[in-house]
Amino acid sequence: MNRRKRYAMIGAGGRAMTYIDALCDAHREQAELIALCDPSPTRMDWHNQRIASKYHLPPLATHMPDAFDRLLAEQKPDGVIVCTPDYLHHQYVIRALEAGCDAVCEKPMTIDAAKMRAIFDAIDRTGRTLRVTFNARYLPEGMAVKKLVLEGAIGTPTSVDMNWNLDTSHGADYFRRWHREKAKSGGLLVHKASHHFDLVNWWIDSWPQRVFAFGDLKFYGRRAAESRGERYGYDRYTGAAGAKDDPFAMSLDATEDLRGLYLGAERDSGYVRDRNVFGDGIDIEDTVTLTARYRNGVQLSYSLVCFAPWEGFRAVINGTKGRLELHVKQQAHVLHVAEGQTAEADEARRAWRTLRVYPMFGLPYNVTIPNLEGSHNGSDAMLFNDLFSTDPGDDSLSRRATHLEGAAASLLGMSANESIATRQVVDCDALLKLPDEQRA
Repeated sequence: MNRRKRYAMIGAGGRAMTYIDALCDAHREQAELIALCDPSPTRMDWHNQRIASKYHLPPLATHMPDAFDRLLAEQKPDGVIVCTPDYLHHQYVIRALEAGCDAVCEKPMTIDAAKMRAIFDAIDRTGRTLRVTFNARYLPEGMAVKKLVLEGAIGTPTSVDMNWNLDTSHGADYFRRWHREKAKSGGLLVHKASHHFDLVNWWIDSWPQRVFAFGDLKFYGRRAAESRGERYGYDRYTGAAGAKDDPFAMSLDATEDLRGLYLGAERDSGYVRDRNVFGDGIDIEDTVTLTARYRNGVQLSYSLVCFAPWEGFRAVINGTKGRLELHVKQQAHVLHVAEGQTAEADEARRAWRTLRVYPMFGLPYNVTIPNLEGSHNGSDAMLFNDLFSTDPGDDSLSRRATHLEGAAASLLGMSANESIATRQVVDCDALLKLPDEQRA
């Protein structure tokens, strides 16, 4: 029997739980999580208690970040999973590679070109591998679009139009957390939109060449709120009497997971998870538009709004033989419901997806999108199978993203940030020259 591949994890927040569950459950016969590394001993202890209670497994070794190199030397993992805040990704990826480990990195790969170049140098120097996790590639609707393009349903793609809405529940959450600081997240053009850009890159099989973008903070933050006559007397929500009826409030007392991961860990991590979205210290954009040209000539029009009443997106691909339109409504943040309007509220919150193909000179037709069980509509399970299974199976859709795909997704967002700052069209190659092989 082959030895299980051993993993250590740096960063033990909410997203880390999905990796822990995968390695302790579905993939426990093929891979093994052996150690956690995080600034909060309280948080790591909470994970160990949960692992013991839920999976009846012994506790993982725990280390603080300043002992990360000792962890690698003592535990000798085969791989390292990086789930830290984005601006730290490069540090731990590089140190893992240099210690002889392969790395798995949550998207985005990193937040700026200098850090990206440092990762590339480490890969070239060590010969180790880096996988970047894009679970959106495994969404049923994303795979359906990729399959249609590969089959030639619309001919050769010529342009893409993508409009993405984040609502006042999920979208607002980025403005409560460390993501609200561009120096830590790269802004949502890097942190969040790297998912969206990766989908486009993957669908059309090319990489971005030139970008022009606009971006503003129009809704969140103190200045925008006060321009509307809104004033808030609390910096955070949990325990704030004034936040009782605030529709943007979240309480870290609300669930066991929030208490264990964040509220109880504040004393040793210093991380406050529930900052007021209309407070100070927010310097990321909440409203963005951009246009880009790809190496293969495809043109992209993209927009992102982070305070919409409903969450979802519309993606259109035009081609030489037709057009496809994907519409996805994921949720709606409906709080104010009058008596007798329960049915209307349920309908407003209902999720739905449609994928329709319009052949040139032919009749349009709908494509069925399957429903899958599990987190992120079943995409996480397929992603983790590709990462941790010893026999992951067919990859005819090329879903498994390497560091090159990870870089290309971040590069578009980085270039857009540069364009917003300079008000100029940005040549992506000037920030980071990706290799020519295997891409148009």
